[in-house]
Amino acid sequence: MAVPEFLSLAQARRIALAAQGFADPAPAGPPTMRHVRRVLARTGLLQMDSVNVLQRAHYLPLYSRLGPYPTGLLDRAAYGRPRELFEYWGHEASLIPVALHPALRWRMAAASTDSWGGMRRIADEQPELVAWVLDEVRVNGPLTAAEIEHDAPRETGNWGWNWSAVKRALEYLFWSGEVAAATRNGNFGRVYDLAERVLPAEVLAAPTLAPAEAYRELVAVSARALGVAAEFELRDYFRLPVAGARTAIAELVEAGVLRPVTVRGWRQPAYLHAEAKLPRWVRGDRLISPFDPLIWERARTERLFDFTYRIEIYVPAPRRVFGYYVLPFLQGERFTARVDLKADRKAGVLRVPAAWLEPGADPGETAEALAVELSRLAGWLGLSEVSPPERGDLQFKSVTGVR
Repeated sequence: MAVPEFLSLAQARRIALAAQGFADPAPAGPPTMRHVRRVLARTGLLQMDSVNVLQRAHYLPLYSRLGPYPTGLLDRAAYGRPRELFEYWGHEASLIPVALHPALRWRMAAASTDSWGGMRRIADEQPELVAWVLDEVRVNGPLTAAEIEHDAPRETGNWGWNWSAVKRALEYLFWSGEVAAATRNGNFGRVYDLAERVLPAEVLAAPTLAPAEAYRELVAVSARALGVAAEFELRDYFRLPVAGARTAIAELVEAGVLRPVTVRGWRQPAYLHAEAKLPRWVRGDRLISPFDPLIWERARTERLFDFTYRIEIYVPAPRRVFGYYVLPFLQGERFTARVDLKADRKAGVLRVPAAWLEPGADPGETAEALAVELSRLAGWLGLSEVSPPERGDLQFKSVTGVR
């Protein structure tokens, strides 16, 4: 369907959902690497996070779009050969297609000024430590921070090297692009190696993009992934600098890659990607991770879906409203519920500390659809039962014999 210049909120919602892959047909059989690549082409990158109360954050967006899939497919893309993804700072810590490496080298080059304070201090105050750590990786990599710290000289001169100092040095080298994540260990810790031994040779040989060109490429990726978006959202997707992103947006408008549009109810000017599609409808029941790019920008989520969402992991337990690890439940184009989940792997149970109905949603239909989706999720996680909600205003019975 052709996309008009004036969009209703419902049209903007469908464009956004389609851009993120929610209007794509479900796999006819077991998902394959082709399906994983299709999702990655939609989202542009996947956010990573250490929280593992349910499942690691980077695995969940593919589940939301593909249903149960072998997580080994994503592992292969991220850490196998030929490597298709690499870890770096995108939105936050992210898995990013290797083709975008040249567009992120401006961030690597700015490590001495833009990296976090602890990293900068290590580079400024203890350059000999950084050089020693890099040499350790060069000679003995791939290595974890703990393995390097084990060999590090202690109280040598005035350095006072310890694990945290080694880790900060490694993270500075990671930010600057000199080392990369070869894999992750069983504790989800990075295993570091030289970038030249991790990334494909043709990627490293590709010309480095000038910052202005890199901003244009990254804004274009963001716009394609968002479908229709305001300026801040285009900038926030890869955490780009304000001036650079604004110039890139203007240049992409001039080139016809972006088109200014009006969205009913939005105060901000909006931009539509030239490849954006407006489906007639979006169907399916999906649980959405707190770290899913569909809901990264909370103000956008509220404008598009009339859905106020905040992650409460870092909120003290007595002050949490909905729960620790709450996933919104998307039915078609609307969020109808939110559910706090915990994978009790020892007991083989998907626990539901809380489930909440959204205003206007039908409690019976929503509870039934949510129970079915939780059964499917439990099966994917290798759990045999879904417990009933422990609190909240949406109730369903325990489910055994999960899908």
